[in-house]
Amino acid sequence: MFDDLTLKLESVFKKLRGYGKISESNIADSMREVRRVLLDSDVNYKVVKQFAEDVQKRALGQEVIASINPGQLIIKIIHNELVKLLGETRQDIKYSVMPPTVIMVAGLQGSGKTTFCAKLANHLKRKGNFPMLAAADIYRPAAIDQLLMLGKQIDIPVHYDRNKNAVEIAVDSIDHARKSARDVVIIDTAGRLHIDDEMMKEVETIKSRVNPNEILFVVDSMTGQDAVNTAKAFHDRLNFDGVVLTKLDGDTRGGAALSIRSVVNKPIKFVGVGEKLDALEPFHPDRMASRILGMGDIVTFVEKAQLEYDQEKAQKLEERLRKSQFTLEDFLEQLQEVKKMGPISQVLSMIPGMNKLPANAEIDNKSLVRVEAIIQSMSKTERSNPNVINGTRRRRIAIGSGTSVQEVNRVMKQFFEMQKMMKMFSRGKMPKHFRGLKLPTA
Repeated sequence: MFDDLTLKLESVFKKLRGYGKISESNIADSMREVRRVLLDSDVNYKVVKQFAEDVQKRALGQEVIASINPGQLIIKIIHNELVKLLGETRQDIKYSVMPPTVIMVAGLQGSGKTTFCAKLANHLKRKGNFPMLAAADIYRPAAIDQLLMLGKQIDIPVHYDRNKNAVEIAVDSIDHARKSARDVVIIDTAGRLHIDDEMMKEVETIKSRVNPNEILFVVDSMTGQDAVNTAKAFHDRLNFDGVVLTKLDGDTRGGAALSIRSVVNKPIKFVGVGEKLDALEPFHPDRMASRILGMGDIVTFVEKAQLEYDQEKAQKLEERLRKSQFTLEDFLEQLQEVKKMGPISQVLSMIPGMNKLPANAEIDNKSLVRVEAIIQSMSKTERSNPNVINGTRRRRIAIGSGTSVQEVNRVMKQFFEMQKMMKMFSRGKMPKHFRGLKLPTA
């Protein structure tokens, strides 16, 4: 996510931090570099021009010139202006006072619209809502079947009728939701490969008939400036309430995310960060700005951990740690909990400083899969008592897991180091580099 943009901005910031004194000249040089980086990332040129002017205006103020660390202060100004550009505050869905809340989802074909509908339903379900999906895309082959399949995966009902038109299906879905005590209806409308008048008229009719509480426009963030142009065309006809950026985990340059809010003056509400149905994040401008500038996003990291981590397992692990009984079985459980949080590279990107890892560092899920395979190739006795694993057993484990003896040795070494550290924690002997830290308590 924004890897290329982050790396290029980091090189600009490195120069800024190196300046002992800030002058009008080196501020102008730095902003020229920032402009070039943003334009390379496919950000709308008008947005780039305004952004650079706002930063330069604030940076030339007396507070920066007289600052003890002017380079850091300019970076802070860039961060604040980036937050402003992205929307300043988190904008949530507008819920109806009288259920059901109707959410209409629009966008071009191939933008990930139908998958987003299911992701949103899953997200709302986890928050305690009772959503229902409505299949109003009657044109794309298998669109209804796709939504039915996705609904089944997350145990959410889908309203559909193969003999009615899209407007009738959308209207009927609201009545169906009331009868089945569903408090949110998410209507998946039809898209096209490009904007055409027939499609726009249909979504306008659906809007006038169902009077949605929220209209969300879904856009593929990998399409860059095209995404911004499409958003403007839809907004002129629909006046939607918010934007959803999909495929943000792909090779996106970030242009759409940084431009779309300014061009249509509507908030980004959600971002899709993966293919799985739980890979949806509410959009927080301040957190996204921190990620783009390589500062991490520790708040989202903690929220993900709290959402995915099994509290009962955590309690059992705590009891075992008190008795210094951390085993390979526990090690395996912790790996599986980490995997639930998403791709390891995505998880690490939320931790401040992790963007400075070498480009060839192994931070993909494959390394976790190999570790998992090695532990699962061990017998129950070996997992509970790793000390019995001798050379012969290591060779057998390597063959069983499809890895090498060296990889098994590496996993065993990591485990014993972790076990040693866990024992120190359980006895209250904290390693030097952890001293002074206040660990959270339940």
